[in-house]
Amino acid sequence: MRIGALSMRWPSLDPLLALLGLALLVVGLVAISSASIEYAEFNYNSPWFHTKRHLMYIAIAVTAGFVVYQVPSSIWLKTGWAWLFAALILLILVLLPGVGKDVNGSQRWLPLGPFTLQPSEFAKMAMVVYLAGYLDRQADAVRNSWQGFMLPVVVVACFALLLMVEPDFGATVIVAATAFGLMFLAGVRLMYFIVVLGLSVAGLVALIFSAPYRVQRLTAYTDPWADPFGSGFQLVQSLIAFGRGEWLGVGLGNSVQKLFYLPEAHTDFVFSIWAEETGFLGASVVILLYAALIGRILWVGRKASLASRDFSAYICYGVALVFSGQAFVNMGVSSGLLPTKGLTLPFISYGGTSLIVCCSMLAMVLRIQQELRQPQPKSARRVL
Repeated sequence: MRIGALSMRWPSLDPLLALLGLALLVVGLVAISSASIEYAEFNYNSPWFHTKRHLMYIAIAVTAGFVVYQVPSSIWLKTGWAWLFAALILLILVLLPGVGKDVNGSQRWLPLGPFTLQPSEFAKMAMVVYLAGYLDRQADAVRNSWQGFMLPVVVVACFALLLMVEPDFGATVIVAATAFGLMFLAGVRLMYFIVVLGLSVAGLVALIFSAPYRVQRLTAYTDPWADPFGSGFQLVQSLIAFGRGEWLGVGLGNSVQKLFYLPEAHTDFVFSIWAEETGFLGASVVILLYAALIGRILWVGRKASLASRDFSAYICYGVALVFSGQAFVNMGVSSGLLPTKGLTLPFISYGGTSLIVCCSMLAMVLRIQQELRQPQPKSARRVL
């Protein structure tokens, strides 16, 4: 009886989902180690400076994921508004003079001793948790009334405004796209959706043309070779990295573009260095890993939906939208498919906050998969 009780309390993880997340973490560690060696040696007199920090970030992120895995989804349902409020406070704090840290004209980080916290990453997770709870509780209002649909839209607009003040256009796009994707999946009236989506797109276009540097990025994206040593420099160097990789790559550690040709080689453009060193084959493996991970998360979400656990389903769909959106944008920017914008590659790019949030969101999905193996308590169906 005791063994049976323990097995019910600690059921095994979804092996495929856990292994896919672990595989991406390993790829990230290898990619960061290779891409940052020369940069770390030049700036910190230690070739393994970023590798050691990334290992520490992974340890913290996995620990955070373990903690999140212990939290039942019903707790997230009850406290969604609190996480949203916490994210809002952090987004306001990062904008206060003397509180937020300014890097290259962007005030996106909160210094915490030797580390920094990026509130925009936490905001993505908080938005998913809040919207999943709202769409579960207010399903009828969202589908049948303008007021029920507009409340989450106003919340998203407030977050988007704070993110744009930083400015963080990439995070704004991901938060807005995830929110609209979830509301569409919740069955909102198509007319409501089209009107608000159209206004949002028009607002984003206006924001692009309101800042000269965003217009410059757009023009550089359409023809980077017109100014290969100026506005098109990053994209040109990234495309050179892809070209050098060919089919099988130049070999791990043998990248030329990471030798101070490609800026941000271990952060925003780590996929370019990976493609140069491992070629089309290595780049394809990473893409397939993301496709498998996102597909598995959607599968868990579908199972939750069929079991009438709408909150759990929306959590899964939201996590899948965040991961797929960021992966698509990051790899699209690196390959010249999209204009340049600073977004991390989930589980791979260098950055502690991103790793912690990614592992936490994956842990939420793993927890949901665990709970789907157990009968649902009647009291957990609706929380007002």
